[in-house]
Amino acid sequence: QVQLVESGGGLVQAGGSLRLSCAASGGTFSSYVMGWFRQAPGKEREFVAVIRRTNGNTAYADSVKGRFTISRGDAKNTVYLQMNSLKPEDTAVYYCAAAQAYSSSYYYSFAYDYWGQGTQVTVSS
Repeated sequence: QVQLVESGGGLVQAGGSLRLSCAASGGTFSSYVMGWFRQAPGKEREFVAVIRRTNGNTAYADSVKGRFTISRGDAKNTVYLQMNSLKPEDTAVYYCAAAQAYSSSYYYSFAYDYWGQGTQVTVSS
């Protein structure tokens, strides 16, 4: 059974930084696509960033481009999201997601097979 566990969320002031981690287990993730999504209260879940484990290619939502960085960990099956210059509008529950194969629809949640439980990020003004 594939499991994704996020950590690293918390409360931070605007302009600060946080680093989210996603640890995957229960499968072989060398060819997986790993993504981060977020959902703010009263809003739909939205794409944040994605990384292809095979070649390291990344993509970002326009709202976080230049501020957030997704990366693969040295240990297998880990993915990070470094969030800098945080803004109050970044406040949301952040979810890690994994897809068994790359899809050009990577910015849609339906493209992913597995999801973590989420970690809360709160940015105060």
